[in-house]
Amino acid sequence: MSNPLLRVDNLQAFYDQSHILQGVSLSVNSGEVLSVLGRNGAGKTTLLNSIMAILHKRTGSIIYGDQEINKLPPYKIAKQGIAYVPEIRGIFPSLTVRENLEIASRRGREGASQQQWTLDSVYSLFPHLRERAQSGGGKLSGGEQQMLSIARALMTNPDLLILDEPTEGLAPLVVKEIEELLTALKRQGLTMLMVEQNLGFATRLSDQIVVLGKGRIRWSGTPELFSSESGIQRTWLGV
Repeated sequence: MSNPLLRVDNLQAFYDQSHILQGVSLSVNSGEVLSVLGRNGAGKTTLLNSIMAILHKRTGSIIYGDQEINKLPPYKIAKQGIAYVPEIRGIFPSLTVRENLEIASRRGREGASQQQWTLDSVYSLFPHLRERAQSGGGKLSGGEQQMLSIARALMTNPDLLILDEPTEGLAPLVVKEIEELLTALKRQGLTMLMVEQNLGFATRLSDQIVVLGKGRIRWSGTPELFSSESGIQRTWLGV
């Protein structure tokens, strides 16, 4: 059985006086993909922002590898080997594609088993970005920006890739391309934690599914089991 790379235990998170996450516990095993599903407002992005210390008002335990990272600032969490692709993508519109990638370049941690990502290896996975290397980030389509955001995260040579709604607002053909790219990364052994609304996309890619509702985990299990849980899907996802 795989060892957990990330463990979250009894996570409580707040925005001002609003208690958003109410005792969330989960673990992401090395080399696997865990998807968090839920309606809008369920607390999915809050969960990711809490792990990355973007949201400070939180309690509970967050352990990455064998280190508790609760008290670390976001940049130190990133240096531990975690890369975050936010829903807003966050690329630099005034920089070229190549500059967006180069600015994020960082060697992997010593002893890391993952492939070491360079500009050439990222271009091999994202050939369209090579063609657009001198284009400004602000000139890219939504799908191209999403690919650049993922590629830039890989340039940090992470052990864990966290993605918030990677298919949001994208055309079906682009969604298919993103799925193929993430499937390739999974085959290479990259661990991923993903928030996603597209059920088909999430169940095809994932090893484990977690359903979040009103700040609590309402169900967890394999994609195969999830596919048969029509009651859970109806109640907590509105499907």
